[in-house]
Order: sequence, then C-alpha cells, then structure tokens
Amino acid sequence: MSSAARKRLSPEESRDAALEAARALLLEAGPQAVTLKAVAAKIGRTHANLLHHFGSAAGLQKALAASIAGTVTAKIGAAVLRARSGDHDPREVVDLTFDAFGKGGAGALASWMILNGNEDALDPILEATHRLVDEISADATDAQQLREETLQLTLMALGDALLGGPMARAVDLPRDRAREIAAAQLRHSVTKTD
Repeated sequence: MSSAARKRLSPEESRDAALEAARALLLEAGPQAVTLKAVAAKIGRTHANLLHHFGSAAGLQKALAASIAGTVTAKIGAAVLRARSGDHDPREVVDLTFDAFGKGGAGALASWMILNGNEDALDPILEATHRLVDEISADATDAQQLREETLQLTLMALGDALLGGPMARAVDLPRDRAREIAAAQLRHSVTKTD
C-alpha cells in the first residue's frame, strides 16, 4: 500500500486499528504472532508508527491485555448483576469467563507474557478484575466470598484455557466438564448466600 493511498487516521483510530489487528493475530496465530511488525503489516502502517503508539512489542501486548480486560470485565459485570437479580443463571458468568481466557485468547496472552518475563503487562488484567470485584462487592453481603469466587473462577478458566482439553481427555471426562463444575460451585455459592 503506498503512503498516498493510505488513509489518514487520528492517533486514536490508528491505535484502535492496531489493537484490533493485534487481537486478530492473537486469535489466528497465538500470542507469539503479536509483534509490531506483524500488526503494522496487517493494518498497512509502519513499524515506526506502532513504536510511536506502544513503545515496544511488550507495550503493544500490555495495551492488548488492557483492551481485552476492559471488554471482558464489562460483560462479566453485567452478567453478575443479571444473575443476582435472578434473571439469569450464574452459568453465563462462567461461560463469559472461560470464553475470555479460552476463545478470547486472554489465557494464552497472559501465559505468553509471564513466560517472557513481562509480568507487569498483566497489570491491566489484574486492575480491571480488581475494579470489577470492588464494583460488584460494594453492595454484596459477603464481599470476601465474592473475592474467593472470583479467584477460583479465574484460575479455573485460565487452567482450562491452557490445559483443559488434554486434561479432560486424560481423565476421561467431557471437554466442558470444568465449566460445569465451576457453574455448579457458583450456583451453590449463590443459593448459600440467599
């Protein structure tokens, strides 16, 4: 694409396009594919342009983690409120969490960043989770229980994203059994506090 044919984007539009491309690369080819060069090629921009926006591949990955975390925690927060009102089964919260780490790529991205020594890139995920827990526990009768449920569900979803299929096969259980266990535990927890 020639620079004359390249559409002029605002800094925000350019950043958003890069994050969208990074997410697509994450889902298509895994976290190792989320490089400045690959994202630049995907959106028809230069490596230097992305360096300007993100500073490094680690910066891009951190921004991607923040984007995923913001989207996912908003959906989960809404599902938690619906489940509390009795409108929905807590399974929706479980599915959203498991899907974020599995199909959404958050589990692979988080693991990749940890294994590459880029643990601070997880800060946006941890901060978004902390904000969500604070928000939904503000009027909860047992905030400690909510924090424990969040820890358990998040670790189960992360583990399932990384090893769920092979582990389910190894112990002769259906692939979605971990989700069923998580949903049953959350339902039990909800009925216990009612």
